[in-house]
Amino acid sequence: MEPNSKYKHKQITDIIVKNIFKIVAIICGSFVVFITGYILYKGIYPFIHNYSLDSSTVIKQDFRSFFTNQRWLYDGTGGMIFLLLTTLYTTLLSLVISIPASIFTALFLVRIVPKKIKGVLKTAIELLASIPSVIYGLFGVGVICQMVNSFGIETYGGRSILSASIILAIMSIPTITMLSITSIEAVDKKMIDASLALGASKAQTNIKIVLKSAQSGIFAGIILGIGRALGEATAVQMVIGNNSLGTGFLNIFNPGNTLTSAMLSGIGEASGIGYDVRFSLGLVLIIVIIIISTLLNIIKNKMNRVEKGECKISNFLKKKMSDFASLIKVYFNEVCRRNKK
Repeated sequence: MEPNSKYKHKQITDIIVKNIFKIVAIICGSFVVFITGYILYKGIYPFIHNYSLDSSTVIKQDFRSFFTNQRWLYDGTGGMIFLLLTTLYTTLLSLVISIPASIFTALFLVRIVPKKIKGVLKTAIELLASIPSVIYGLFGVGVICQMVNSFGIETYGGRSILSASIILAIMSIPTITMLSITSIEAVDKKMIDASLALGASKAQTNIKIVLKSAQSGIFAGIILGIGRALGEATAVQMVIGNNSLGTGFLNIFNPGNTLTSAMLSGIGEASGIGYDVRFSLGLVLIIVIIIISTLLNIIKNKMNRVEKGECKISNFLKKKMSDFASLIKVYFNEVCRRNKK
């Protein structure tokens, strides 16, 4: 085959492959747009459609009640505010457990454990990420709920906000850990060697050099972990107790109800407004996830700018804090000098 024909053949192959990838990307993007548009339509529908068979009466989701009622009902009078607060509260509690556990597990696997054991443990964590939600739910019912119930506090058989938080933490740990491992492995070995050569201990190097250098990737893992916790439905619905009365949700031993568990609960038997209003909850959840992800990405970008020294405000605050610390030091030295006299 002549060189020109070989070149033309490669060109044609590249064009074909490029167009295939373009078509796949368009199809995937179209699915996202279609799903978002469908949920948007179905989420607004209960507020504008009359579900009553009698033209003299009106049955639809009351807009004011949707944001103010303390109890979630499927007849058009329910309010989702406590479902939203319970969702955020449960997710926050799960992050208190999952973030430290994930970060230090990743640090242990990359910097401390022998390589042979690291491969086994890393595979186990990857397998944890692939376990279906319903299996976590069964584990929660059989183990976590029983453990919580053994505390001797009224917990409705262990089904409580605490049980849901523990399950969400267990489910978020593999995602955050794997991204943290990747970020820690990407830290320049020269920085680690330089820290050790300057006299820093291994613990100081791991905390101040390794984790600080990998903080951007770790934060990205935390964002994905938050998304997993906010969007989980099956496992949460099995262990949280499904209490639609929102009062007392701050007590971790009380049963609760989240946006996702309320959407899942009884959906097979639902029809009419009871079915459509679940899409309204889904729309609220999408908006919440978008807002939280946007805020966290802004914080992540700010952290990157601070790390590179590009953030003028942070440099200004650092300088002022340093000046303030110097003044305090001078003051205490002067006090100590006068006391000695």
